[in-house]
Amino acid sequence: MSHADPLHRWYLIQTKPHQELRAEENLTRQGFTCYRPVVGQGPRPQPLFPGYLFINLDQQHDNWFPIRSTRGVARIVSFGPQPLPVADELVEDIRRRSREMPERPARRFEQGQVVHLHCAGDCEVEAIFLCDDGAERALILLNLLQREQRVRVPLNQLSAVSGAKMAGLSAR
Repeated sequence: MSHADPLHRWYLIQTKPHQELRAEENLTRQGFTCYRPVVGQGPRPQPLFPGYLFINLDQQHDNWFPIRSTRGVARIVSFGPQPLPVADELVEDIRRRSREMPERPARRFEQGQVVHLHCAGDCEVEAIFLCDDGAERALILLNLLQREQRVRVPLNQLSAVSGAKMAGLSAR
């Protein structure tokens, strides 16, 4: 699986939407070596490349046909009819960088918490925190012109309002 074995190469699998983990589990059960880079720790790490994972295949000896019908797999990324290999160095660099990535800090806000949204200048607006939306964004509930609007904003534009919390809110 390394530079010593020229027949084994990394290829890219496109998965069905939100089925990276399912595809990896099913391919691994079939004996394939896969790599699905993720960001974050804990019970729900997020894929670094949503919709994709890497698979290591022997060009001559592996049976590629079951891959297409594996649950969670959409296709092998190809250039025309030929699957396109990914450089070993690229996959190793992604592995190294993933190990060096700092852990995501603990959640700063709780669902239903009143927060301040910092706008341009000294503008500050109260909103309700609904949920994280990725590593750097949040979904908030903002009252604009007497209507509640769900808005995605950068997390660094929010600050907590001490002790204030609304009950009965849903992120959906």
